[in-house]
Amino acid sequence: MRRAFIPLLVFCSMLLGRSALASSGEVIKVLPHFLDAKGKHTLSPSLYDRDAYQAMLRKNPEKRSGIRYDVNWRARGTDGEVKLRIELRGIAQGNQPRTKTIDAVVKPGRGTSRWDGVALTGEGFKSFGEVTAWRVTLWEGDKQLGEQKSFLW
Repeated sequence: MRRAFIPLLVFCSMLLGRSALASSGEVIKVLPHFLDAKGKHTLSPSLYDRDAYQAMLRKNPEKRSGIRYDVNWRARGTDGEVKLRIELRGIAQGNQPRTKTIDAVVKPGRGTSRWDGVALTGEGFKSFGEVTAWRVTLWEGDKQLGEQKSFLW
């Protein structure tokens, strides 16, 4: 009887220890997409069409109405809402580059990754100008869980 009790005790302590782990998270992938006047980033579900449409929007800035960052992220062990923070740097004005921060509150799934989009549109997009670098971070309260940034960040 004692031999069966010890493995059971070890197994239960492992389960309790697993639930006591600190929260963790990661930003898996970030896809920046320009938006046209209708708020669309593509004309059809085809990835080829999306890439071709994005190339056209890059060449014709007057047809853009905004930019959306589609973020694939995952958070484990969180108690509730987490926050995606998009930090942007633009073309310099004077000695310092333009900067902008956009926060979006998101709800984690059940251990699986999720996609959420965070957009900069309208007058905020037009006044900011060209984005030269970006960083996406995932936060739970004041604790950073994950990060991904562009090459120029």
